[in-house]
Amino acid sequence: MDLELYKNNPKTAFLAGMYEKLSADEAETRALSASDPAMKEMAEHELVSILEQKSGLENQMKEIVAAEEVEDEKPNEIILEVRAGAGGDEAALFAFELLTMYQRYAETKGWQTKIIDESKNDLGGYKEASMEIKGIGVYNDLRWETGVHRVQRVPETEKSGRIHTSTASVAIMPIRKKSKIVINPADLEIETSRSGGKGGQNVNKVETAVRMLHKPSGIMVRATAERSQSANKERALAIILAKLEVIKAEEEMKKFADLRSGQIGTGDRSEKIRTYNFPQDRITDHRIKESWHNIPAILAGKVGPIIDALHEFEKSGKTASTATDLDE
Repeated sequence: MDLELYKNNPKTAFLAGMYEKLSADEAETRALSASDPAMKEMAEHELVSILEQKSGLENQMKEIVAAEEVEDEKPNEIILEVRAGAGGDEAALFAFELLTMYQRYAETKGWQTKIIDESKNDLGGYKEASMEIKGIGVYNDLRWETGVHRVQRVPETEKSGRIHTSTASVAIMPIRKKSKIVINPADLEIETSRSGGKGGQNVNKVETAVRMLHKPSGIMVRATAERSQSANKERALAIILAKLEVIKAEEEMKKFADLRSGQIGTGDRSEKIRTYNFPQDRITDHRIKESWHNIPAILAGKVGPIIDALHEFEKSGKTASTATDLDE
């Protein structure tokens, strides 16, 4: 057993310290048993107890590390990013509706949400926005939402009744406890500014907002949600790491795309995954070729049946092709 591994892990360090002490007790007890025949029986009895305790601690540490590995594979914290695509103001309004849909779905799951940064147009739509979501199973449920979402409907400003097609992209970026990517601090360019919007006098007087640029990749992130500059820096860095990991994962997936039969899509942010057709009140997921009705209910947060179907497809590779109605 690699005790150093457990000693360097904050979650197992205390248990590793106890294990180390028991190991010292074990060595001392064995020496006593060998050197003093009169104490041998008592020492051997004590040795049995020590070995049982060590075994229990070792099992505990292994379970903790195994749980960490599972969480790292499907973490319980993500950054959800929406960005308006083709379609101008209508695309921005659709991006706003998508983020609201995920926010309301998160509420039904008991997950915590927080807007990290947002850029709105004059109609209140999102040019782009980032939202943090924390909760058990969040990445496992939302990992398939990455891609281009397309909406077909008649905008309120359209006088002729013509149907417009607009798009918005969604990116799901897991925040892992242990990132495999190392960033050189010299590769970061950091600017601070005053946060806008609600928050009281402190927000307006102190430069808490952070803009962070990773120069090698060109990734730029803004974090404004936290009350302190250091917390926003920490959050911005976590998002950059998550973005870099997503890019790396996409590259790996493309390399082995021919080996991914039976899986859901490519995981690429440029892949068109779903169409929201308002005139026909139908949402179609193009990857699994399944449709659902009642768009208003789905955009109000009842996206669960779609997520469930994706789970089922991943498990079996089969899915129904009939449209599913959702109750109001």
